[in-house]
Amino acid sequence: MNRRIFVFDIFGLGVFSILKNKIKFIKNTKMVRSVSTWKTSDANLKAGKLLDKGSNSLDAAVEGVAIEESNPKNTTVGLGGAPDRTGIVTLDACVMNHLGDCGSVMAVENIVHVARLAKDVMEKTPHVMLAGEGAEEFAYSKGYKSRDLLTKESKKEWKDWLKNQEYKPIINIENHDTIGMLCLDKDNNISGACTSSGLAYKMRGRVGDSPIIGSGLFIDNKVGGAVATGLGEEVVKTVGSYLVVELMRQGKSPQEACEIAVKRIIDNNKQDNRFQVAYLAINKSGEVGSYSIEPGFSYMDYINRENKEIISASAY
Repeated sequence: MNRRIFVFDIFGLGVFSILKNKIKFIKNTKMVRSVSTWKTSDANLKAGKLLDKGSNSLDAAVEGVAIEESNPKNTTVGLGGAPDRTGIVTLDACVMNHLGDCGSVMAVENIVHVARLAKDVMEKTPHVMLAGEGAEEFAYSKGYKSRDLLTKESKKEWKDWLKNQEYKPIINIENHDTIGMLCLDKDNNISGACTSSGLAYKMRGRVGDSPIIGSGLFIDNKVGGAVATGLGEEVVKTVGSYLVVELMRQGKSPQEACEIAVKRIIDNNKQDNRFQVAYLAINKSGEVGSYSIEPGFSYMDYINRENKEIISASAY
């Protein structure tokens, strides 16, 4: 045998063996990780602890975001969410699991835990999406309780808004209208949930990106997952979360993918009317990335039993 070929074969086999073992290690890793948009500390901690106890990624995400859905102090999600211009609170949510199954609800009134309801749509109906009264009726058929989502505080703020009725979303305040969460479980499966009350004082019937699979949330368990937050109309125009995952499929890191997706939005806008959009992503190796248009976006990261707030990089 030609000595040069022999040496190459031995070297090649060695490298292949190392790479194979490395890939096997990544596939069999027991690392768990949970990330969620904004400073949603308690929600992310809940999900992380569930993952540590062996929960699957979807259940951890749904139960994690339920913490914020029950929090009346969070005016962008669930109970206490800011109403539309007529004073009615409507909620949107979606979920997606590692198998590619998904469920969504939009424009739902009187139901607090809409991410859980979206999961029920996925698991207990032949459909992917239910809207408005139909979604609410389905919730009651599954034992959900009706509750007035408009708290005294959010009602007062709405009445104050009515005095001028100026609709001008404020970056990182009214514009961070979502909690999106991505979970990686011990079986190396990724799932996610996204839930929102939408933009404060929106037009009656407005729906943003949050309940739209591929915009507010997208999972491909062979690659990774992504969630979006911010001005939903701009996310929908580029099918943002799907774009981030597809970029990761092409070999981009989660960070690179988020940056490219944000810059695509910027390229399509002059930013005369400034707004915020941010993406958060995780891949199968457990690597995380995030990026936003404007500064001020942060996310929670639970890994190795620690839950930390991470300040995201931004384009401006």
